[in-house]
Amino acid sequence: MIDINWVPGFGEIYTWFAVDKNGLVAVMVNNCYGDLPRKLLAVDNCDTLLDRISEYFWEEAEGASYARDKEGGFVLDLYSFWRYKGCSREMVEVELVNDLAESGNYSETNLSVNKGLFVYHAVEGSAPGEDYPVGYNGETEMGDYFRYLVPTKFAGVDELPVSLRKGFLRSEDLDFMSDRVIESSRINEYFKEFA
Repeated sequence: MIDINWVPGFGEIYTWFAVDKNGLVAVMVNNCYGDLPRKLLAVDNCDTLLDRISEYFWEEAEGASYARDKEGGFVLDLYSFWRYKGCSREMVEVELVNDLAESGNYSETNLSVNKGLFVYHAVEGSAPGEDYPVGYNGETEMGDYFRYLVPTKFAGVDELPVSLRKGFLRSEDLDFMSDRVIESSRINEYFKEFA
């Protein structure tokens, strides 16, 4: 269970949801070390709320009506050196396409292709410097979020069920079309309010 006293560290992986200044939606996977917005952590039972949103995107929510699949594509932007050690960009792309074909709704690639979501992952590893986003020339630290998957057809926050929007944190500064790395140390600066 997570609450206002939670701090990133080795253990469970949390997924939370963000909206940029243009109303575009992203899934943020903290990979243990990415910080979560304090505004979200202050919500009673925020992990239950996050589970409900995840169930919606994975189409596991009973009785829910889902938006039609966007039937778009995806672009692999940055990817984890640690996770894909020894793989070329082309190999990672093939793996993502195969996973979509095999896993359907349960594929992370589906989140971009059919749900229209950006997917950001946090830099992981077992020690600083062990992981970094391949394709990014700047410096990153463990927990910094990098843009992993970019949809070709985009979901807007206005497409989401109103009952779930209270779990999405909005940034008035970030633009998911151009912001490839988001520093974990600035999460609370960027995400101050709900969508």
